[in-house]
Amino acid sequence: MKYTISHRTTYVYSSTVHQSHHLLHLSPRDVGHQAVSRHRISTNPTPEQRYDGVDFFGNPYSILILDQDHTQLVVDARTEVTVANSATPLDLEVTSDWQSVALGKSGPNLTADKEVLQYTASSRHGRHLAPLAEFARPSFPAGRPLLVGANELMQRIFDEFAFDAFATDISTPVETVLEAKRGVCQDFAHLMIAALRSLNLPARYVSGYILTHPPEGQERLQGADASHAWVSVWAPETGWVDFDPTNNVIPHGEHITIAHGRDYDDVCPISGVLLGGGQHRVEVAVDVIPVAESA
Repeated sequence: MKYTISHRTTYVYSSTVHQSHHLLHLSPRDVGHQAVSRHRISTNPTPEQRYDGVDFFGNPYSILILDQDHTQLVVDARTEVTVANSATPLDLEVTSDWQSVALGKSGPNLTADKEVLQYTASSRHGRHLAPLAEFARPSFPAGRPLLVGANELMQRIFDEFAFDAFATDISTPVETVLEAKRGVCQDFAHLMIAALRSLNLPARYVSGYILTHPPEGQERLQGADASHAWVSVWAPETGWVDFDPTNNVIPHGEHITIAHGRDYDDVCPISGVLLGGGQHRVEVAVDVIPVAESA
């Protein structure tokens, strides 16, 4: 599948911003199933300085420095990307039992592999918590293959939790989400990550987009798509495998990866510091369009 993606973020400030620095994670990364053919980021006003690089986790990033007075900032990211759709369903049963992975006994030197091991450690939104371990445990009886357990955990989150855009914000602790059983894609991703890490299993946060389908008979609304978040789980036989607890699917062609890290804090689309600005309002408009549809 080929997609064109437009992601426009508009900040409107109640008073003048005299200077601002922004860190952007809006540039999609090349991963095994995804190739980026075109990408650009433009802003209004234009920054006096811009630095592009790759972070510790391998994600492209941009740093913008604006030294001019402004009361509005528009960040416009446009991308063309191809995402492969595997013709062969993943066999979840082929993976090692979860206990051997949790104890570091399965896989090529798991205990020495820092790239994997770092995703078993606590982070702000993915902490080791006894209630999360208890929540995860029914999906991981003794001897169960790791990815079979992860798949069941994903299904349980989908079945037991309600999507509610007003129930949480990014500061809501994962244990509150567990208790309220409500939240959005970020919450469900953090919940699944914290549950897996609480069993000492490697899991990471993935940010990106998902192709949305309008109700039958209705046209796609321009700008109505949104950023999305899901989870990637490591098994020695497969490497990293994605799970989307918000939609109860293993992504297979309609998810576009932007970045991955320990949790949202590592891959926030736009963050920054301002001198001035007062109160502000944020407007986000995202379109994910198959190329054939846009032709």
